Amino acid sequence: MRNTLLMMTEIALPTDKMLAHVEGAVGHLIFNNPDRYNAVSLEMWDAVETALTAFSKDDQVRVVVLSGAGGKAFVSGADISKFEKERGSKEAVQHYNERLSVVYEIIENFPKPTIAMINGHCIGGGLNLAACTDFRIASAKSRFAMPAAKLALGYPFDAIRRLVNAVGASATKKLMFTAKSIDADTALQLGLVQEVVSEETLVERVNEVASTIADNAPLTIRAMKYIATQVMQPDPSKRDLARCDEMVAACFASEDYVEGRTAFMEKRKPEFKGR
Repeated sequence: MRNTLLMMTEIALPTDKMLAHVEGAVGHLIFNNPDRYNAVSLEMWDAVETALTAFSKDDQVRVVVLSGAGGKAFVSGADISKFEKERGSKEAVQHYNERLSVVYEIIENFPKPTIAMINGHCIGGGLNLAACTDFRIASAKSRFAMPAAKLALGYPFDAIRRLVNAVGASATKKLMFTAKSIDADTALQLGLVQEVVSEETLVERVNEVASTIADNAPLTIRAMKYIATQVMQPDPSKRDLARCDEMVAACFASEDYVEGRTAFMEKRKPEFKGR
């Protein structure tokens, strides 16, 4: 694990329903609306963008962990109590969906690794949010559902694309068509989550994985993540292969590449600087 002193730095956000801080090399983004199972309002999505912008500009941050407060839910989707104000007209719905699309895209294409730490319900928009992250670690009590068909909600292309990318077309269709929830073990079998641990060890395990990632060469990880997003780009003509090649070349031209080889020869742990 990194030897960096784990000092916590809070990030000011426009609503107390979202919390963000940096601890060591990890940026933490917490949905803080536990009374409503961390249902998300428009102002919360705006705060998410603010926090992620700060994390992206902070060279200290090498990994971002998204989680929900309260121990009952990761995120349970849109805050229905805000529907009349935020989605009560055609124009309002369009604005909400446009903002939501922007934030989801920021998370999906975030330049640094993202982990969803899921403890409890992960439903609807929360499931789509989790699918935007690079991978997901859940507690054994967690449950997952896409209940749009029970609410007569339309679901956009990109949201369905992310689920198909995560678990395949047939599993996605079953989740959507039945609108039934699945438990953590089933989610693991489908590949929706990559690990299931006890609730008591969830934070420790996520921190361990995040620290392992943070110890590795950030230029290499950034290149691999970007290339992975290009691989998943459904339209080959939109893939930026030149940028992929540039990022790979930058790894070999970096000080970290020299450090990695030197540390290997000296049989010691490398200290990567991201340059």
